[in-house]
Amino acid sequence: MTEAVTDLSTNLQAEPAASAHERVDWIGEIRGLAMMLLAVLAFHSFIAKPFYIPSISMMPNLLVGDRLVVSKFPYGWNWASASFHVLPRGTARVLPGTPTYGDIVIVVPRNRNDDLIKRVVALPGDRIAVVNGQIVLNGSAVPQQVEPALQIPADPQLMCSDRQPAYYCYSDFEMYRTKLPSGREVIELPTLRETMPNGATYLIIKDRSDFTVDNFSEITVPAGHVFLMGDNRNHSADSRVPILADGLGGPVPLSDVGGRAEFVTFSLDGSQTWNPLSWWNALRSGRSWTSLRPVHLTKEQ
Repeated sequence: MTEAVTDLSTNLQAEPAASAHERVDWIGEIRGLAMMLLAVLAFHSFIAKPFYIPSISMMPNLLVGDRLVVSKFPYGWNWASASFHVLPRGTARVLPGTPTYGDIVIVVPRNRNDDLIKRVVALPGDRIAVVNGQIVLNGSAVPQQVEPALQIPADPQLMCSDRQPAYYCYSDFEMYRTKLPSGREVIELPTLRETMPNGATYLIIKDRSDFTVDNFSEITVPAGHVFLMGDNRNHSADSRVPILADGLGGPVPLSDVGGRAEFVTFSLDGSQTWNPLSWWNALRSGRSWTSLRPVHLTKEQ
């Protein structure tokens, strides 16, 4: 009996000593974190990544504060597909594809390393001009139909930081601000419906008649390039705008296109803070899971 008690006492003393000598496998922990990070980067580079809308250039279809998903595989993969643009700029493409009229794509300008988001309005080999704000594609004017003024919530706390200092995103639209009978303030914007040759149709905003590139001389889009424009036609630095003016400087190579916008996951109106609990009240209703693929009209329509 005495021997059993002695053995138990010895074991109790030995256990803490053994625990004290246990060591964390830091190499294994670091390896696990590295593998997880690589998996996330691979998913972002090859499948899809989140994207945030920081400017008004794609209104009314994309609003500042929209969070969306961009798929990486529709047009193949290139240097622009890689997360954080860690690869050197180049022209190589793997399993290359070509966008269709109306697709919304992300692109990396030649003089910058950040993504812009624009709509495809001309394909390789197309002749494109802009006359008084209307696209003329291969000699034919792209139809623009007047729509009722679109009402967008005024979102008084919505700030844009695409230029410094940060400014109220809708400051250029103050003349269109109106108060509804309910007391809610909205921006009523002049809206047109544009319909491309493949039937892709979407809304655009044109609020001025003096935009410098409302008239753009005809060019032919080179092979392997696309011509991109923003839906907010008088507030978009796109293929009509020179590189030196922070535009895209003409048609962009498909090797600089990093993916296609698919859908909005959620949207915040600018009233949120860094506290995630504040996001609930800042959510814009009706925008979550909104598809960003253009509607295609049939011949009957």
